[in-house]
Amino acid sequence: MNEHAPTGSGSGPSLLDALLRRILTSRVYDVARETPLELAPRLSARLGNRVYFKREDLQPVFSFKVRGAYNKIANLSADERARGVITASAGNHAQGVACSAQKLGLRAVIVMPRTTPTIKVEAVQARGAEVVLVGDSYSDAQAHCDRLAAETGLTFIHPFDDPLVIAGQGTVGDEIVRHRQGEALHAVFVPVGGGGLLAGVAGYIKAVLPDVRVIGVEPFESDAMYQSLKAGRRVTLDHVGIFADGVAVRTVGVHPFQIAQIAVDEVVRVSNDEMCAAIKDIFDDTRSVMEPAGALSLAGLKRWAAANGCRDEHLVAILSGANMNFDRLRFVAERAELGEEREALFAVTIPERPGAYRDFCVALGDRVVTEFNYRLNGRQEAHIFVGVGIDSRRDAAALAGELNARGYETLDLTDNEMAKLHVRHMVGGAAPDVRAERLYRFEFPERPGALTKFLDTLGGRWNISLFHYRNHGADFGRVLVGFEVPDDQEGPFGTFLETLGYPYQREVDNPAYKRFLTPGA
Repeated sequence: MNEHAPTGSGSGPSLLDALLRRILTSRVYDVARETPLELAPRLSARLGNRVYFKREDLQPVFSFKVRGAYNKIANLSADERARGVITASAGNHAQGVACSAQKLGLRAVIVMPRTTPTIKVEAVQARGAEVVLVGDSYSDAQAHCDRLAAETGLTFIHPFDDPLVIAGQGTVGDEIVRHRQGEALHAVFVPVGGGGLLAGVAGYIKAVLPDVRVIGVEPFESDAMYQSLKAGRRVTLDHVGIFADGVAVRTVGVHPFQIAQIAVDEVVRVSNDEMCAAIKDIFDDTRSVMEPAGALSLAGLKRWAAANGCRDEHLVAILSGANMNFDRLRFVAERAELGEEREALFAVTIPERPGAYRDFCVALGDRVVTEFNYRLNGRQEAHIFVGVGIDSRRDAAALAGELNARGYETLDLTDNEMAKLHVRHMVGGAAPDVRAERLYRFEFPERPGALTKFLDTLGGRWNISLFHYRNHGADFGRVLVGFEVPDDQEGPFGTFLETLGYPYQREVDNPAYKRFLTPGA
């Protein structure tokens, strides 16, 4: 388990007292509703603990963000209200600000990246806000937002680094305490982006129930709070993951970090596959579909409970949002069984002869085969990409051992991101004539024409020998590209990569590439 237990601070009590007063006097219920604290019966039975969902997905904008936004805007002066409000956001905060401004009859301007899905843009416009689409990333939108605020006098509403926003989010903690109806409460799991929700909930719960553990949850790819608590200072990440876009924040807020240092017990980090499994778990118990960030807390709860071996405890996961892009569900369904440790992916070498498939299936016994990919690539042996139903990771390791013992060379690809994103769709793609191939993964903003622009940016200096792209319904596209680069051009090619302007990762040593996509594999 990944965790950090912060030590106390001399300013702690006064800081939490001030936060408690702000939470208890917050003005959120003009637009927000008290959401239920619901027992998850199926999941509770499976985990051996009483698991509760705090249903913030049931807010009018399908996210907790409306609480903090409204509390901040409702406390503006008459002059600030008259000027109107502005913010930069690609998702839930935008809808929270738009909803709050509509309720109070104020002008609202929302600056959003051009990569923002149409459904989110239309949801903000439906609330009467003016939408300005700028740039390809949140950073681009924020920079333009800052300029507009300076030029127009509009009041900026920060998504997390503001005491009134934190206090509004803290009302979630107040409701958890009140709605438990006298039952025990052992731990509350909170998704973390910039830290506003974590700070509000942790500050309230530690003020009234100090023995209850408050645990933040972040993706491994966007762990700014974990890294900051570990370092004892705010850390800015070089890059953040794009799957859980609702928590893709490079630097946590000043105010949230101060509170987290004295009120948060630990931070747990989880994988994208674990988030997908949590989305499925929530659906199984509620028939509701969370966005990845909305299921983040449950993914952390499951990891923490398994690592600590806890039983019969009362655990709460805050379901923070349900603004899911429909076209992302394909990716979630594809990964859920992996995240639940009910499926494993293997590269297996079998003899290239008639009857070899049947012999391999016999070796698998009664196990369910979930995926089987193969194409002839040589006359001596065959490399197959196979998915198999399992009971646990230990079971997967045992199966790999059994297959190796039977003479089938077996490589576990369950945690190989390139294999899961690309190679499973490209088995048989080895090319005998390719020369000096260099393989890279890239990310580029996902919008109409983005793929063409990416190819234009690559230019034609080096021959493209491999290309795989698949739309996953995210704000950024992911592509696998092979280039033919002679050894004497490695220097210019390295310079070319650095000037492209797209995040990239070298993959030529990836075992899935060597097994399935290289000549003679």
